[in-house]
Amino acid sequence: MSHRYSEYPAMDTEPDYEPTAHHTEGYGAHARQPVEDFLEYEPETRRSRASSREKQRRRRRRTIVMFVVLVFFAGVVFGLTMFLRDLLGMNEIKDYEGAGTGSVSFTVAEGEGPMIIGANLEAADIVATSKEFVNTFAEESAGREIQPGSYEMKQQMSSSAALEALLGEQGAAVHYAAVARDLRQSEVFEILSASTGIPLAEFEALAKDPQAFGLPEAAVSLEGFLHPGEYRFPVDQDATSIVTEMVGNAFAALEEAGITDPAEQYRIMTKASIIQAEAGEADYAKVAGSIQNRLRSDNTETNGKIQSDATVTYGLGRKSYDITPEEKNDTSNPYNTYANPGLPVGPIGSPSKEAIDAAANPADVPFYYWVTVNLDTGQTEFSSTLAEHAKFVAQYQEWCGTQEPGRCG
Repeated sequence: MSHRYSEYPAMDTEPDYEPTAHHTEGYGAHARQPVEDFLEYEPETRRSRASSREKQRRRRRRTIVMFVVLVFFAGVVFGLTMFLRDLLGMNEIKDYEGAGTGSVSFTVAEGEGPMIIGANLEAADIVATSKEFVNTFAEESAGREIQPGSYEMKQQMSSSAALEALLGEQGAAVHYAAVARDLRQSEVFEILSASTGIPLAEFEALAKDPQAFGLPEAAVSLEGFLHPGEYRFPVDQDATSIVTEMVGNAFAALEEAGITDPAEQYRIMTKASIIQAEAGEADYAKVAGSIQNRLRSDNTETNGKIQSDATVTYGLGRKSYDITPEEKNDTSNPYNTYANPGLPVGPIGSPSKEAIDAAANPADVPFYYWVTVNLDTGQTEFSSTLAEHAKFVAQYQEWCGTQEPGRCG
């Protein structure tokens, strides 16, 4: 058999070189490179690759750590920023926009000003902040005042929209009227007209026919029967129904006091109006008892005369404690209880339920006289004789001497 070439000698031929010797024949310098060299080269390659992978892992770890640290610090910075903004009020919604949504009832009580109203609006989520509402009120109210009453509002209104709803007539669900005790008919009508927008003349016209409201024939007006209190009239309520409601309350108070006879009702209302004008609530019953003693037929101390300054000045059309001797002696004044014995011809103001109760149930006292010796404290002294009464009058005059001019007039 012939061969093109033979690279190696026959296997049974002895080699002509030492196993450890290096030769350069054949395929180049490494043709006869010992296998040990390859064994040494291979581990170096694996270590290199392992080292490279370890470096990559370390780089990835560093990248992850750096990312986590950055996220952490970003969170800290964000949280600190938000905290400071909250602390400084920078995140606070200063004002809502627009007319709001939904519907909510809101009440303004007597005596509440813009700050309290604003706080209540904020609590009800009608406005964003009370501060912004107060600022808006100062800038836009133009001298107008928010009246007590109930209002139909919306939630999340702008401060301007909320203010307009409270100031505008369309915002009020009711007309609020505070009628104090001891007010005269003319004063009550002024309050009612101002609160409701109903012309004063409409109320005055109604007073010309008191019998239409259940008063006795002796009544020449509605005086005394326009019962005091806090009223909330529906916006569509007219003058007639308003007066009917107030007079109805007066009759209810009389009936609760046990007075049902029409003539006696008018008499009690007249007496109660004097009590209201002459005394503080703590002394109502004692003053009622003293008036009752003066009205007795066997009264020789004052001969049936009540002698009330309040009745005289009512007849004179003014409110004052300063009356002249001539005015006290004027018998033509039907309300002059110095010159005329008995009760005046009718009430002189609107008495409270407490004064009506006192007039219907006077205290059993031995007194005929009383005088308030200190108008600030309401201290009132009672006496059974004129001489004793004169001492208390002197005490009152001494107190008046320490007051500003006109304080006791």
